Amino acid sequence: MPIKIPDTLPAYETLIAEGVRVKTETVAERQDIRPLHFGLLNLMPNKIKTELQFARLLGASPLQIELSLVRVGGHKAKNTPIEHLLSFYNTWDEIAERKFDGFIITGAPVETLDFEEVTYWDELKEILDWTTTHCHSTMNICWGAMAAAYHFHGVPKTLLDKKAFGIYRHRNLKPASVYLNGFSDDFQIPVSRWTEMRREDLEQVDGLELLMDSDEVGPCLAHESFANRLYMFNHIEYDSGSLGDEYRRDVAANVPVDLPYNYFPGDDPARTPQNRWRSHAHLLFGNWINEVYQTTPYYLEEIGAPAT
Repeated sequence: MPIKIPDTLPAYETLIAEGVRVKTETVAERQDIRPLHFGLLNLMPNKIKTELQFARLLGASPLQIELSLVRVGGHKAKNTPIEHLLSFYNTWDEIAERKFDGFIITGAPVETLDFEEVTYWDELKEILDWTTTHCHSTMNICWGAMAAAYHFHGVPKTLLDKKAFGIYRHRNLKPASVYLNGFSDDFQIPVSRWTEMRREDLEQVDGLELLMDSDEVGPCLAHESFANRLYMFNHIEYDSGSLGDEYRRDVAANVPVDLPYNYFPGDDPARTPQNRWRSHAHLLFGNWINEVYQTTPYYLEEIGAPAT
């Protein structure tokens, strides 16, 4: 089954060209089937690239998924045309009465700020609380994962001496986890962040299980079973060129930046990087979608009894 997205979303043509099955709203309305409803709260600056990355992973599932794009209302995006936002996005307060089988909260380029200094922090706290009653399962990414761990459990983030930036090896700590079905014991994931949450702090949270980590860049993925909540502290959703784009952006802006670690062949920015994480990104999202499908109520209105 394909992913259902708006007929005119720019990601549509790219997904079709890549062989991802896509169903337009017009065709989907003719099918008598209960699709899975997923929401994407997109906090990344380049929203068009980010929505494509997640639509690609969600669209690889054999299940029909309806994707809704969401933005915070209290923040004005600088890098995405307002016409795109008005055409394809709802603010959170516009969808706050809806229920979702799965909900994704992305990273954001605000990690060096204290959480309380982020201009939309109060609204994000409301959204995080809302996910406990209106979403069957959530996946929080990078800064979004840190924000959720801090909001729900008070886990602090620590500023790194230098940016963790590149492709790093990670370990599979829980091969029996439903979320790591098919994962290798050792694999590589893109990392791009100035902060971290430390393993010893996460281990203090009752019910939080660490699933992936790295000797070099620390915790990567954690699962909170009672709340159906995943914390992905790195960018497993990134495209092949995402780290290169970030590197060239910083160079052009005269921001001091090292070459992304283990990324460009021979550390030569002129050479095309190889994608060594794509299969594991699809595995993680496929496993998550399958777990959502197996456990979510058939009737959307039954989603969201507060977890205890």
